[in-house]
Amino acid sequence: MFPLSQTSADSLTGSLLVASPALADSPFARTVIFLCAHVPGEGAMGLIVNRRLSQPGLDDVLERLGIAPVPPRRRIALCAGGPVDGGRGFVLHSSDWSGDSSLSVDNGTTLTASLDVLRDIADGAGPRNALLALGHASWSDDQLEDEIIRRNAWLPAPPSDEILFGLDHGAKWRQALATINMDPIHLTDQAGRA
Repeated sequence: MFPLSQTSADSLTGSLLVASPALADSPFARTVIFLCAHVPGEGAMGLIVNRRLSQPGLDDVLERLGIAPVPPRRRIALCAGGPVDGGRGFVLHSSDWSGDSSLSVDNGTTLTASLDVLRDIADGAGPRNALLALGHASWSDDQLEDEIIRRNAWLPAPPSDEILFGLDHGAKWRQALATINMDPIHLTDQAGRA
């Protein structure tokens, strides 16, 4: 994983990536990704926040991990975080909770990959806002920059708690586009050159 503290002014860490129509025929069609780490020229890592997982369910995941109680006293969204390392879980949450393995993404958002946060959530406590993502998305050196600039694949956008942690996963893509005043009807999959 990328060191989250080494971000530059050009970093998109803490931003959303909204899939453009150029990705319509890919597994990333209509996805919204929260970038947990981005080091320009070195790569990036993020979580898809709008792909609800129906199976396994949250109860199944907690039971497999030996986390009680099942059913939990509190429920959070469970998402397919991306195509990489699908068996690994990441909890994206508000910064009002922190553990030994928590990494601050930005002033309001934290990423934790330990079971401590899930234990607290199952017990009815933990961070105010949270989602569990299985897997993640990642980009190698200069790959993300190429996809944004040359392939017109992603539109950077500001995050909001509703987009990150809201339960209406079907609305998140349009909500993210609205934050940058984009109407999907006006989007094209053609990259322009000036």
